[in-house]
Amino acid sequence: MAGESGRKVGVAMDFSASSKKALQWAADNLLRQGDTLVLLHVQHHGRNEAKNALWSHTGSPLIPLEELMETAVRQRYDIPSDGEVFDMLNAVSREKGLSVVLKMYWGDPREKVCEAVGELNLESLVMGSRGLGQIQRILLGSVTNYVLSNASCPVTVVKAK
Repeated sequence: MAGESGRKVGVAMDFSASSKKALQWAADNLLRQGDTLVLLHVQHHGRNEAKNALWSHTGSPLIPLEELMETAVRQRYDIPSDGEVFDMLNAVSREKGLSVVLKMYWGDPREKVCEAVGELNLESLVMGSRGLGQIQRILLGSVTNYVLSNASCPVTVVKAK
């Protein structure tokens, strides 16, 4: 069965162009048969906070790809219905015999991604970079820079361009 003896590889997924590019890079260069691909999706606080209070500290249960394909499940967790991402996930799952799951978190993406790496015992993490300029990174902060400095596993950053 996929995932039993393979690695756990995370991809930070916010459904942006840069996170889709990171997913494609992981599929092309990192993932191999028997691995478990864990998509990490973080919602900011304030969106359906009461609805998600049960999992606000631990994140959602792991949601398998088969369930993610159901519209009702995506609506329950406020997951975008992005056909491009789900096509990629289905293709890589079939081609490489992967187990694919999604884990939702609510809060600060920088902190939640780092927490997820430890909690899920990820062996590596792939994430996109929005390509902010130096001034924007200073003013806005950078999720990528924070995760690179604080994650407890190797992190691969896939640049937007």
